[in-house]
Amino acid sequence: MSPKPTQPLVLPPTYTTTTPPESFTDPAYGTCTWHTLFSSSITPTDSLCAGIAVCPPNTGHLCKHRHTQAEIYHITDGKGIMFVDGKEYAVEKGSSVFVPGDAEHGIRNVGLEDLRWFYVFPGGSFGDVVYRFSGEEEGKDGGREGMVKSKL
Repeated sequence: MSPKPTQPLVLPPTYTTTTPPESFTDPAYGTCTWHTLFSSSITPTDSLCAGIAVCPPNTGHLCKHRHTQAEIYHITDGKGIMFVDGKEYAVEKGSSVFVPGDAEHGIRNVGLEDLRWFYVFPGGSFGDVVYRFSGEEEGKDGGREGMVKSKL
């Protein structure tokens, strides 16, 4: 099967409300959901993949992890604490974060509303992003890192 030809694509504003979100099968990786917006495995796009993630109020989080690719977060709603390589950063609607490749990072909602962010990875397919969760953070693997390949 040949790859889909790359072409412009506009998703409707209802996409994230009419498409079921994804989530981790193991809640030890976090209590967040996401919608993949652009990924060459599901859209006729290349070079970048992107989506929207959501952590529920107060306790929602994405556990500390690493992946080879750099990543950008742009906070669209809510307030949280972003962890990047041992440092904590307060983030809120309008904040943008650059995470270098292989940097340990995670995020936690500290507000009373959903913490929502737009994320972007270099590379055309979200399926190429392999999450390596810190064993200490997830309380598993005796300190080894748990690996989870994204679903797409």
